[in-house]
Amino acid sequence: MFTFLNFDYLTDGEIDLVIEEKSEAYEPKGYLPAYKYGIKLHNDSRSIGRIDIRIGHNRNTYYGGNIGYEIDEAYRGNHYAAKACMLAKQVAQAHGMDRLLITNDPSNLPSRKTCEYIGAKLLEIVDLPEDNEMYQRGDRQKCRYEWVINV
Repeated sequence: MFTFLNFDYLTDGEIDLVIEEKSEAYEPKGYLPAYKYGIKLHNDSRSIGRIDIRIGHNRNTYYGGNIGYEIDEAYRGNHYAAKACMLAKQVAQAHGMDRLLITNDPSNLPSRKTCEYIGAKLLEIVDLPEDNEMYQRGDRQKCRYEWVINV
């Protein structure tokens, strides 16, 4: 039985991660438990993006990663995604994880730069299998990055 921990609010003094949802695992689709956050500027109620972190590893995280993030266009270019990743890694560490996978489209250079900025290493670029949800939405490949977080 998975137990969610109290990580409802995380901050670095510049951005805040505010919990929006804690999703239970859903075995039939291979979904892992996840913390889903809104990203806000510190002490500001406006959302500037979102980040979620999936706890554990399985076939879905092989292709979809443990972390997903998005920053609203007006706020891009400030390393907010990287800062949100740095905050979110505390959640993974508290659940005993020592590495996180992050995937993105090969053409998504800002996301790839975020991975490099936080110290994640590109493992490979993989073709998505046809039964994968991302393939069914039109994606064909993913860059797979590994981020070692136990250092």
